[in-house]
Amino acid sequence: MPSTAILEKKKQMVADLSERIKNSCAGVVVDYKGINVEDDTKLRRELREAGVEYTVVKNSILGRAAQDAGLEGLDSVLEGTTAIATSTDDYVASARILGKYADTHNNFSLKSGYLDGEVITLEKLIALSKLPSREVLLATVCNVFNAPIAAFARGVQAIVDKGGVEACAPAAEEAAPAEEAPAEEAPAEETAE
Repeated sequence: MPSTAILEKKKQMVADLSERIKNSCAGVVVDYKGINVEDDTKLRRELREAGVEYTVVKNSILGRAAQDAGLEGLDSVLEGTTAIATSTDDYVASARILGKYADTHNNFSLKSGYLDGEVITLEKLIALSKLPSREVLLATVCNVFNAPIAAFARGVQAIVDKGGVEACAPAAEEAAPAEEAPAEEAPAEETAE
């Protein structure tokens, strides 16, 4: 039978992890077996730089914390070696980094994940891990907004390069088909009644 101090320590660990899960927008549960110290250090550094908190945790503690946080459906993946990565503001950072790492390391694998308090399937987690970073997505959106403006600027610059509007006007008049002058209508003949 564990001592009271150990039980209190475990209860505190469950409470802290439960609070961390509640305050995060996304999380990923992984099987980290077979990872060496050098690779683990690199992985933790990359996660930390992205604002992701990564912790190796006992399955029983994660199970209780997930239950306290209202996450249903994680029990089936809580076996073997387990770590959890949580993010408070970036939905894809943990999935993207851990998914990329799992692709290059045979023993490291994604188990499950959650978004906004809802457990997602492994297929959705893998799809989420393939999304580009927030910065790349923002740059893509900016390029889409910038394209029409850039095209307009190139058009204006082409007019200026040809000598301005005055130089382009005669060419436009020559290109337009000559309009025929409307024929004058003949006065209508009066009919006698």
